[in-house]
Amino acid sequence: MDSIEAGPVTLRQLGSGDIADITAGCNNALVQRFLPQLPRPYTEADARFFVGEYAPAQWAAGGAQFAIADPLTDRLLGCVGVHPRGRGAGEIGYWVAPWGRGRRAAANAARAVSAWAFEQGYARLEIRTELANSPSQRVAIAAGYAREGVQRGGGQGRGGTRYDLITWGRLATDPPGPTPRLLPDLPGGELSDGTVTLRPIGVEDTEDVLRTHQLPEVVAAQMPPEPFTPERAARRCAHAESNWLAGAQATLSIRDAVTDAFAGEIGLYYAEPPTGQAMIGYDLDPAWRGRGYASRAVRLLTAWAFERTGIARIIAGTAPENIASQRVLEAAGFRREGYQRSRLPGVSGARIDDLLYALLPDDPVVTPTRTPWQ
Repeated sequence: MDSIEAGPVTLRQLGSGDIADITAGCNNALVQRFLPQLPRPYTEADARFFVGEYAPAQWAAGGAQFAIADPLTDRLLGCVGVHPRGRGAGEIGYWVAPWGRGRRAAANAARAVSAWAFEQGYARLEIRTELANSPSQRVAIAAGYAREGVQRGGGQGRGGTRYDLITWGRLATDPPGPTPRLLPDLPGGELSDGTVTLRPIGVEDTEDVLRTHQLPEVVAAQMPPEPFTPERAARRCAHAESNWLAGAQATLSIRDAVTDAFAGEIGLYYAEPPTGQAMIGYDLDPAWRGRGYASRAVRLLTAWAFERTGIARIIAGTAPENIASQRVLEAAGFRREGYQRSRLPGVSGARIDDLLYALLPDDPVVTPTRTPWQ
């Protein structure tokens, strides 16, 4: 078949001249991490089997296996394929070698091969990604796929271990993409007022998140009210970007703008998109309390939410005795709206009351009489 032009890349048939690049690309650590079915190490014989037997078998079964190539040099940058799943459905798979990244090769390839598949008569296409594989999730979004749910134990790694997969779907009648997002990326990747900087949580923050979420006062306010284990902290940080891309939760580290030291964490939870209501929560490491960092962080995040998303109302809650947190919210313009009895689970099975605060886009920021310490 003829090649397919896909923006900055070209999709073409695989050939023997791609063997070396396939071998090198499939030995890359990132490719191996998210394609656990690949042999380790991936040998030249494996690449020859892929080109000479596996790819032709995919074509014979009604699927496809393309090389993603540089349109100027024809060098292989990665691969993209369509795997038939029966009843007019197929699954898109792709990988990109290190030398092909940074040019949106996978996104353009996935979009082009999806259009090709629909032209061949496919009615539904799927992409499945690991929760920690946010680059692949961004490819799915860019190619017009909608997140449909998490398939528990949908993937199988080396040694037979099972792991969850996100299922993304696209129908032939769907627009080409990108799929709209409820929570966009931060402009420039962070928010800052010169004193405090907010940056999306990542795996590099795992130790700081673990330490903070083992503090008694933080444990008492989190759901469930239990100290983080190392596994829970690692999972929270590894899946943070996935939750952001899903439009469910934007979790950020609070950092000192001068030293870049980790000071705490703040999160925006978008639980009610139909009503435009979200919730905010935050915590600080003891060494950074008493400097107004939490109220600065709240102002930064709420201003971004009102300006860049469809959020029209942000709520927050505090325990009645948590005066410091109440001052944080009041300093950021929140107004107290109610007292909710026994609303939240507390430590050791107790129930705790909750003060409800809310912020609207046009609410003025009130200067507190005392400096918030949290």
